[in-house]
Amino acid sequence: MQHPAEGSADGTTTVLQPGFLASLFHELGADEDEDPADAHPAAVRPGPPAAQYPAPPTAVPPQPGPADSPAAADDPVAAHGRAAALTHHRTLAVQADHQRLADLLRRAARPVSAMDFESQLRSYQPKPFPDAGPEAEPEPAWADFAPPEPAGADPDQPRSRRLLDSGYQRELAQARLRHQRALREWRTRQAELADSGAVAARQAHEEAERARARAVQEYNDSLEQCRLAYRQAEPAAVESLLERALAAAEGATQDLPAPCRAVFRALTRTAVLDLDLPPLDTVPALSGYRLTEAGAVEPVPRPAADVRTDYLRLAARLALRALQAADAVDTEEVLAGVVLNGWLRVPGQPPQCLLSVDADRDALARTRLVPDAGHLGGEGADGGVYAEAEHDESLLRLRALAAVITPDPYAGEAVLPWGSASSAVPALGELSPGEFAHLVRAVLTAGGLRDWSVRLRGPAGLVATAEGEPGSRLPGRWVVWASRGPAPVAAEEIATLAEAVREEGADRGLRMTCGQFTDEALDLTGEERHQRIHLMDGPGIRELARTHLALPLTL
Repeated sequence: MQHPAEGSADGTTTVLQPGFLASLFHELGADEDEDPADAHPAAVRPGPPAAQYPAPPTAVPPQPGPADSPAAADDPVAAHGRAAALTHHRTLAVQADHQRLADLLRRAARPVSAMDFESQLRSYQPKPFPDAGPEAEPEPAWADFAPPEPAGADPDQPRSRRLLDSGYQRELAQARLRHQRALREWRTRQAELADSGAVAARQAHEEAERARARAVQEYNDSLEQCRLAYRQAEPAAVESLLERALAAAEGATQDLPAPCRAVFRALTRTAVLDLDLPPLDTVPALSGYRLTEAGAVEPVPRPAADVRTDYLRLAARLALRALQAADAVDTEEVLAGVVLNGWLRVPGQPPQCLLSVDADRDALARTRLVPDAGHLGGEGADGGVYAEAEHDESLLRLRALAAVITPDPYAGEAVLPWGSASSAVPALGELSPGEFAHLVRAVLTAGGLRDWSVRLRGPAGLVATAEGEPGSRLPGRWVVWASRGPAPVAAEEIATLAEAVREEGADRGLRMTCGQFTDEALDLTGEERHQRIHLMDGPGIRELARTHLALPLTL
């Protein structure tokens, strides 16, 4: 008798497939090695009715569970707790970013060690042979075994008579036997050492020590050659020493790479440094997170002024550190000045110059380049936890070096760099203000002007007075007005220089420019009241630099 299957109203039978029971037994943990005939009884022989076997599993309709019931909905208290925990963890992450920034600022303020030639000299310290045995045993000497001569012998008696003493002869023979025995034992030990490899190891050690001493001496000799090349202001030697010092200074903040490249302009003895500034996201833009009344996690942004000031503070400290490294390494006083440009490099965008410094040797000497780290605010301060921009030591000292700094690095406001590291031999218009002032003074000093007194100096040029010796090519008192811009000089500027000559009680005036003079300015100097005003344009300055200073400035 066959029973109708569940859910079948017509009474049709359900045929069990052979593979069904095998898969079922396999799920229930039956032995896989069971005889196939026993594993599929329905397929080979008649058996009990199908009702005695488990029926095939049927699809069970989904039942409403706790998650779908209205009573089991998300608890508002639990949701609020999870949101509060998330807010707390995100705030801790932001606080960790602030602590990292404060640590970077402190480490960037540490003074760097001078990487001059003296500090790079190496010394040789010999290393002992790394074994526990004694040092090399010397060969037994006869002097250690020879018996003393007879004490009662007459010193005036010939030595041949003293040697005939029988007691002395016995002692002498015994001493010779002991010496021969010691020699045999010493040779035996030497042979054993040679067989064991100890002698070869010691010889290899001594050879390695001689090689170490020779390498140290060769390095010091090459360093001395580099020092001579540095004193002669060879660009390769100067750039190598500068970049080594800059790389050592960067080691204080290895987790914040700030590479700096150096180019030395031998014509003006100026080093141009290109410093890569850190990304803008180095400074955290949030002060934390808060939980709103609706239970949402909301970021709390910092004031834009605080973020901007913190980034400029970090950039200023990195710039001051690079300047200090370049100044500390120049113990030979080869550099007349340093130009540093801070660049922000964003992938896919042209680099932006955010700061530029043009400082001569005197300005670097009278400025403490590394600021104190103690003026940071407290750890628990809110918002801008550091000193204000107007009172920040690093920014104040950088501005004291006549630096130009972008007002807002996040707005893409770039500044014009004072010098370009891409040109080792610059053109006249590519000279920085410091280089241009040094060039003007050097050219006119070579022409005979002495007792320089700079009245005004800035990015546009300088105004100075100087005295020329009687009988020289430039006699009398002069007022010099030199401008480094390419703009043509108008007649109004010639009239202004003539008035300055009268006020200073000078004899003559000299107007120098890297550009040209307008026709009206040239005509004005032809008048009688302006005949004491002399003009010099860009080609004239280049010619004087080539003649008096051997400086082949490019066009």
